[in-house]
Amino acid sequence: MDFKRLAVPEPSTYRFAVFCCSFKMDLSSTPDHALALFADEAMANRYGAWMWPTTFEVVDRLAQLEATD
Repeated sequence: MDFKRLAVPEPSTYRFAVFCCSFKMDLSSTPDHALALFADEAMANRYGAWMWPTTFEVVDRLAQLEATD
């Protein structure tokens, strides 16, 4: 693979985190980790609905930072 043709990801670009929320079905007792990051909220919602239609949540990672500014 030609790695010099791949841009280095900038974390702040990926504002929306998708969680599967296994706790909603009593499948875990530990906090869920984000399973995907997206720059676009609509894409994050489509992905979550496709993978985990009844339990997913999309979280705006930067909303809390903006609220405190």
